[in-house]
Amino acid sequence: MRTRVHDLLAQAAATAAERPALTYKTSTVGYGELWGRTLSVGAQLAELGVEPGDRVAIYLEKRIETVIALFAASVAGGVFVPVNHVLKPAQVGHILRDSGARILITSADRLGQLTGELAGTAVAGVILVGEPADVSLGGPAVHRWSGDQPSTEVPPVRAIDVDPAAILYTSGSSGKPKGVVLSHRNLIVGAESVSSYLKNTADDVILSVLPLSFDAGLSQVTTAFSVGAHCVLMNYLLPRDVPRLCEQHGVTGITGVPPLWLQLAEVPWPEETAGRIRYWANTGGRMPRTVLDRLRSIFTSADPYLMYGLTEAFRSTYLDPAEVDRRPDSIGKAIPNAEVLVLRPDGTRCAPGEEGELVHRGALVALGYWNDPERTRERYRPVPHPGQEWRAPELAVWSGDTVVADEEGFLYFVGRTDEMIKTSGYRVSPSEIEEAAYGTGLVRDAVALGVEEPGLGHRVVLVATAAGDGLESTVLLGALRQVLPLYMVPSTIELRGELPRSPNGKFDRVLLKAQVSA
Repeated sequence: MRTRVHDLLAQAAATAAERPALTYKTSTVGYGELWGRTLSVGAQLAELGVEPGDRVAIYLEKRIETVIALFAASVAGGVFVPVNHVLKPAQVGHILRDSGARILITSADRLGQLTGELAGTAVAGVILVGEPADVSLGGPAVHRWSGDQPSTEVPPVRAIDVDPAAILYTSGSSGKPKGVVLSHRNLIVGAESVSSYLKNTADDVILSVLPLSFDAGLSQVTTAFSVGAHCVLMNYLLPRDVPRLCEQHGVTGITGVPPLWLQLAEVPWPEETAGRIRYWANTGGRMPRTVLDRLRSIFTSADPYLMYGLTEAFRSTYLDPAEVDRRPDSIGKAIPNAEVLVLRPDGTRCAPGEEGELVHRGALVALGYWNDPERTRERYRPVPHPGQEWRAPELAVWSGDTVVADEEGFLYFVGRTDEMIKTSGYRVSPSEIEEAAYGTGLVRDAVALGVEEPGLGHRVVLVATAAGDGLESTVLLGALRQVLPLYMVPSTIELRGELPRSPNGKFDRVLLKAQVSA
């Protein structure tokens, strides 16, 4: 029985010890060796005083030791806090302070960048990966990494599936990241659910290209482990590196976010490499129709999965590949072992075609926001059960996203409540304008924003990058006037060389809005 998230790894090691589990650069480790090394670090954490519920922060680039550290924290009874390796010291310091992490696992060069941030944190010990422990901080004790020597000892830790397992920090509109607390049950059920509809097997080779601090990125590892598949770790840098790694390792599955797929659709893919891809999946935002069509022409044998997920519920919906031709704009239906509702503000269900808030209930609903009961109460609220008033209150995630369901129950994303553009008495989804911009073929990236305008509500601003050289904003504006009603046409078009992205690879709408509003 899988009770804690490290059971995913332990069971794979017990049944297929010699199968490849992880590859990073030129190193590959099998499930048996990976589990033994994880037990070694788990024992080290226990020796350093990690107790059930203690937070263990991991600040490393994506590598085999990073994955070992995540699962070792679970072995020791701790709560792992993966920190995106692209974050700057001030951002890392915020996560360390906010999470109250007692142990930090990092490398010597990264630790050197954090010396000014450790003061005021609860970090009592640092484990260095890849370097001798000869760094003096004048505070936390520094220890050598023990994960190069496998162990067979399992620390005797009592925990159940609803106990906290991880804190994932996600950017919010307030600027500072907030920590979403996931239980062991969330992670295990999520891995089992996603692997079931993706039809993953031990024969799959899954490319991990998204950050492990991002729920969809972490899911690539847990999904692979749940079926004993092979996971290839990649620190994304250049788009052309992705086809190369896929060719080198025989990758069969890739999950990305729209900005990543926009880039991967433009690089050459060897026919044999593309033909080996069994599925590709999109999450983290709407896939532009032009990019969807381009990817389907590249991966002609692959099933496309259009997904929607919340860090607060790990994963929520997917569109069956058989429905992509009929409804390419849909985010599908609830994943296995979840229910997704479309509700009015009073909790009653919306009729087909009526816009409402997406509400997710079930085993994937996270435990709340770390150390923030007020925000937790706002987002995690009871869901009504008419006729079952005897039931204890069940908390669901009220997403803040507006969706609509058709007569057959397929869901369509309209927009985030706080991102909707209200102009000239109309409510406009940014994705409608962005889809029109992509449809012109003139832009590579596009983000539509609503900027406060007295008397109008919002004026529409489109920030974009050109698909080719020499594009003038007036040309793009003219093309949009041909396909959009007047109230949707941007009042301002700003062309840039690149658009800022969040550490998870999504377009940074908060930063862009601050820039265009200044």
